[in-house]
Amino acid sequence: MFGATSLKVFAGSSHPELGELIAKRIGVPLSPSECTENGCGETVVRINESVREADVYIVNSGCASADGKVSVNTALMELCIMIHACKIASAKRITAVIPLYPYARQDRKDKGRAPISAKLVANMIQQSGCDHVITMDLHASQIQGFFDVPVDKTKLDVSEVVIVSPDAGGAKRATSMADRLSVDFALFHKERKKANTLSRMILIGNVKGKTAILVDDMADTCGTICAAGTQLLGAGATRVLAIVTHGVLSGNAHEHIMKSGLERLVVTNTLPQSENLKKCSKLEVLDVAPVLGEVVRRSHYGESVSKLFHEIPY
Repeated sequence: MFGATSLKVFAGSSHPELGELIAKRIGVPLSPSECTENGCGETVVRINESVREADVYIVNSGCASADGKVSVNTALMELCIMIHACKIASAKRITAVIPLYPYARQDRKDKGRAPISAKLVANMIQQSGCDHVITMDLHASQIQGFFDVPVDKTKLDVSEVVIVSPDAGGAKRATSMADRLSVDFALFHKERKKANTLSRMILIGNVKGKTAILVDDMADTCGTICAAGTQLLGAGATRVLAIVTHGVLSGNAHEHIMKSGLERLVVTNTLPQSENLKKCSKLEVLDVAPVLGEVVRRSHYGESVSKLFHEIPY
């Protein structure tokens, strides 16, 4: 499909399977590289083929690897070092493909002396030499504004009877989806005493006699999603499903999901899900490689990416 040196796709070690799927989708082999750790614990990167004047795409998700050997912080350093290595090797353009953006939930100063880590990550990626960023369903839209380079953000659409946002912060995402599908919308107002600890949820909207679909960008401990599912059933919803782009599923998340009223939790493979699938029979995984692969193809050829907001590539 492409010339031998025109486009190259590399993958870091946080989610190499997704890198292979994206490369396969656009019809190029995954270019060889190595990411290791030396005796001092430093990240060492080797780019094992020429990238001179090439259009380079580096895929590394902001998550731990499936085997637990690579942490989120290591994945971020790998990405920055790979970008820098390609930059000083005379790559024509470098695009970071970051399905799950690291530190996305630290996007604002919510208390005194709190860092805005999502902005720091943006600075690190840009200063490494990145020309373009492709990511998926950012936790907050303002993260795009943290960059001075183009950021293409893709998202997934679903169609059912009532779309429900589990919190006010995700209302814009859910209302946009509900409006496009011409379906009803509801949301929860929630209060937290501390991070990942929910104190109270209030449902705003009518879900009685309807199939409710909870839509969010991320599921971590799943306390919010499961509590929302219970309240929706109590409010008269006939079925409750949840669709989440990034299924982190940490701690007792699997147990919470299995005991909850959720009929099914649908996540994507923006981070590895093989172990999660073994632990939770209610989990279903959607492959985002066709979407990200098409974004890469369109970016390479200078075609519109926003068209994908209305069409699903297959």
